[in-house]
Amino acid sequence: MTTMLALAYPWIKAAHIIFVIFWMAGLFMLPRFFVYHQEAPEGSEEARRWIEREDKLATIIMNPSMLIVWVLGFTLVYLLDLWLQPWLIAKLAIVIGLSGYQGWLMGYRKKLARGERPLSSKKLRMINEIPGVAAAIIVILVVVKPFS
Repeated sequence: MTTMLALAYPWIKAAHIIFVIFWMAGLFMLPRFFVYHQEAPEGSEEARRWIEREDKLATIIMNPSMLIVWVLGFTLVYLLDLWLQPWLIAKLAIVIGLSGYQGWLMGYRKKLARGERPLSSKKLRMINEIPGVAAAIIVILVVVKPFS
């Protein structure tokens, strides 16, 4: 690692962790917003406000955070030359899954905005556990590195 990159490394790592926290917060919050949205009467002022909240959370926090997490994550992998580490490959698989989960959330957000409510509040509450389980596994992979 060059001297300049070595100096930047802790800042890149810190920024990566910060944006992971922002992204995960959104992944936890949006399904909970969906539960409240679904409980609001269709076409009501309350439902409209939930649509606005969901849009802001997605466009201001979640989408930019996910993009920044990916860019900084690949920067760290490059700087440390971790491409073939088994723990990293497992972590990447989970992060790809979380990215797909976010894509699904974005699609569900659009369905709710159109007045569709395909899932029950109970199912949305269960789906809300996905990012927590994924985060726990990712932390174990990064800290313990069980496959190394």
